[in-house]
Amino acid sequence: MSALHDTLYRHDQLYTLAESAVTCYPENAHGMVTELCHSENATYRVDTPDGNRFAMRVHRTNYHDRTNIESELAWLDALRSAGFEVPQAIAGNDGHYVQSVQNGHDIKRNIVLFKWIDGVMPSIDVDMTAFQQLGAITANLHNHSRRWAKPVWFKRLVWDHETMVGAQGHWGDWRNTAGLNGLHSRLINEALCRLREELLGYGKGEQRYGLIHADLRLTNLLILGGTTRVIDFDDCGYGWYMHDLAAALSFIEHHQCINNWIENWLKGYEVGGHLDDRDIAMIPTFIIQRRIQLLAWAGSHAGTKQAQELGVEWVAQSAALCERYLDDKMLSL
Repeated sequence: MSALHDTLYRHDQLYTLAESAVTCYPENAHGMVTELCHSENATYRVDTPDGNRFAMRVHRTNYHDRTNIESELAWLDALRSAGFEVPQAIAGNDGHYVQSVQNGHDIKRNIVLFKWIDGVMPSIDVDMTAFQQLGAITANLHNHSRRWAKPVWFKRLVWDHETMVGAQGHWGDWRNTAGLNGLHSRLINEALCRLREELLGYGKGEQRYGLIHADLRLTNLLILGGTTRVIDFDDCGYGWYMHDLAAALSFIEHHQCINNWIENWLKGYEVGGHLDDRDIAMIPTFIIQRRIQLLAWAGSHAGTKQAQELGVEWVAQSAALCERYLDDKMLSL
């Protein structure tokens, strides 16, 4: 994964690139650039002299090509047309949403500038019903995904078993995660064998598998005046719809409140969608697959602050979750 993240940590160079990228857009989008976060992509806030604000995404290398990014933006356009509050890209001076910028350090990145979205990020520590809001918006996104006629050129990542937790997965190989010991690896491999069989039986029918957000956590929601806005579609792609529930629990699958969070998510989902008994029975399988996928992410992003803050305990907790999954004790819904 080193090639995929070869320039991930060069903050100063990426900041210089972001500053130069502003000139690709009309003058009313020019302003002061401030770094917001730097993990997958680098994200910056742009404040203009007249009080406008934008969010700039500087894409990492070797992950999405231009068609992939334009496909994400096409779905966002379709969602906005259907009444969803989602990010809106700004066209550059050349009329295109995706800009390509290179600076003197030979870093070439794709850039997208979005209109700023105001709102407050819901917290699991403040309001348990935040998961109801998340479940409801997820059902609406799934309904839209199933009925939307995609452009013929549409192309996004595929999030299946191999690309999530296989040795050549999009986020790397979980075996490269620091802190794994022999027992951990055995439990994870046994869990993978079981969940692979479960997924084969579950299948990829059109009601179960399609275009999903793929990272639909509370941190990717903004709430303002009772309206919920969904952000960060960078990982959207083809996967199981139930993966969006597993993604909602990312990094906190071992938490003691997980059953309450799931129950609230399901309650919200049923407002606009429906899950059958087989979908419900598959929840532990999708949760454990997501956790192993995040192990791979932690290994390939070892230099990021978020990965470092997880600590060795998180790896041990991941193995313990696998053991509970194998013993059918992961959840008690």
